[in-house]
Amino acid sequence: MRILVVEFVTGGGMPSETAIPASLAREGDLMLHALLADLLEVPGVAVTVTRDARLPPLAVPVRSITTTDPRESWSLWEDLARQADGVWPIAPETDGALERFSRMVEASGRRLLNSHADAVAVASSKAATATVLSAAGLPVVPVWRVGAEDPPGGGPWVVKPDDGAGCVDTRLVRDHAEWRGWRGEADRSGFVVQPFKPGIPASLSMLCRDGRAWPLTANRQDVSLTGGVFSYGGGLVGGMTLSPSLSNLARGVAAALPGLFGCVGVDLIVGPDGPTIIEVNPRLTTSSVGLRRATGLNVAAAVLDLARDPPVPPRPVERIEPVFLTLEG
Repeated sequence: MRILVVEFVTGGGMPSETAIPASLAREGDLMLHALLADLLEVPGVAVTVTRDARLPPLAVPVRSITTTDPRESWSLWEDLARQADGVWPIAPETDGALERFSRMVEASGRRLLNSHADAVAVASSKAATATVLSAAGLPVVPVWRVGAEDPPGGGPWVVKPDDGAGCVDTRLVRDHAEWRGWRGEADRSGFVVQPFKPGIPASLSMLCRDGRAWPLTANRQDVSLTGGVFSYGGGLVGGMTLSPSLSNLARGVAAALPGLFGCVGVDLIVGPDGPTIIEVNPRLTTSSVGLRRATGLNVAAAVLDLARDPPVPPRPVERIEPVFLTLEG
């Protein structure tokens, strides 16, 4: 099976006018190397990747295509996708990148080893995701689009881009005065606001297909707040007990968004009243870097098995060994 893997940041998706941020390149490479290590253990799989010429070449036995002009990356990816049997994108939802890539693969007729484009479109919007999950009766932090009016309540609130990934441009706004100051600093039309919910930052790593979920791990997230700005530094993969309530939450998300496929992450807050969903990541997430060590499961092989017709469900995770993950250099 010929599989094209494209990690957006390191594989040609970043503008040529500026340097690729080292933190983004590191995070992208962590996910890319974890995925490649699993894929290369699957018999009969041949992998092609794209690699930005500004970065060191990959030292793994794959076919690597160097990209020199990001303006030509999309046409290159489309050509390579047509040469493959399956395509596995690792891309952010920001600016519609993951949705565009997913629709491109679907139009090519090749097997998309990621969530379907329509599910990506919903999950790429925090507001749309909250609407769908709330309608399904799932506990989700409310989301309001930023407009001329102040948000409900007296604060504090969390503001972020509606299509943002990670903690990029995510801030804490403590009261109405801070809100008006933040709103007036720049155009905030693409932002959303949520009430700040205290608790433990966490995430779920799971596999999905056709409205079903197979939860793998519950992860503690290292999210810090400095000067009103949130940042994500990694966490402990498998660092929380995968309780029945968390497993049920994972299954509820998959049922509400039946187009989710393969690796999916759910960000949440675990408070005194239980877990509450913040957002859904319809793709491979940073926590996936530690999944092999934490569970013993070859996640790439499990996704390929789920892609079969009929699908072959992953074996149950019998033991979890927490894995510390840091994004520090």
